[in-house]
Amino acid sequence: MSTKEVWELLREVRAKKPLVHNITNFVVMNNTANALLAVGASPIMAHAIPEVKDMVNIVNSLVINIGTLEDDWVTAMLKAMLRAQELEKPIVLDPVGAGATPYRTDTVKHLISQVAPTVIRGNASEIMALYTATQTRGVDSTESAESALEAGRFLNQKYNAIICISGAVDYIISQNQLAKVHNGHEMMTLVTGMGCTATALHGAFLGITQDDFKASIATMSIMGVAGEIAQEKSAGPGSLQMNFLDTLYSLNQEDLESRLRLEVE
Repeated sequence: MSTKEVWELLREVRAKKPLVHNITNFVVMNNTANALLAVGASPIMAHAIPEVKDMVNIVNSLVINIGTLEDDWVTAMLKAMLRAQELEKPIVLDPVGAGATPYRTDTVKHLISQVAPTVIRGNASEIMALYTATQTRGVDSTESAESALEAGRFLNQKYNAIICISGAVDYIISQNQLAKVHNGHEMMTLVTGMGCTATALHGAFLGITQDDFKASIATMSIMGVAGEIAQEKSAGPGSLQMNFLDTLYSLNQEDLESRLRLEVE
């Protein structure tokens, strides 16, 4: 995949403004909604059981994020996922904190056993927890992204889903290819919800293309490049949040061509 293809997908998101249904967590709702708007998509944040099926009817993609779980939300997530599967709409799932508690790990394993997502995006510890009994430290990874490649390949084969592992290098795994995005900055780890933002932005790109692998590559490429540019303008994580949104909004082809460090094998 070329830098030009990443740029063309971003242009398409801005032109088509895909509608992205998020069942996500309390901590990041504002962050992820603003990021979707900044990149050019339209967010819907809805988790009420009586309306989730109707909401899925009108959107382009579904984002499931288990960050602040409770039983009613799990019911809503499964209803929405089943409806999206029925309508053949893309689903991206973020197993936030998988491995931290049995409830969290068992819940996400149950959800993906019922409906295989289009993309599973998580940090290394979360991806490994879906494969083995890896312990996480809250929602933070205790493993390197590279260490989760075996787990990612297993999950890719089992669920026929694109697996995106976030870290210092982001890995995107498909049936036949592996992509590596070498962009981003460590300051991004000091802003809550950056991983959740990557998951939400997957919803934007999955909403405008049927090539799930390229959608995931484009998402992580734009996250990484925008994060680097924003960090250069920021005194710390507070201003990084603001500058990240501004950079998503203004990102152009020259930015991508001069900065994107992408490998596809």
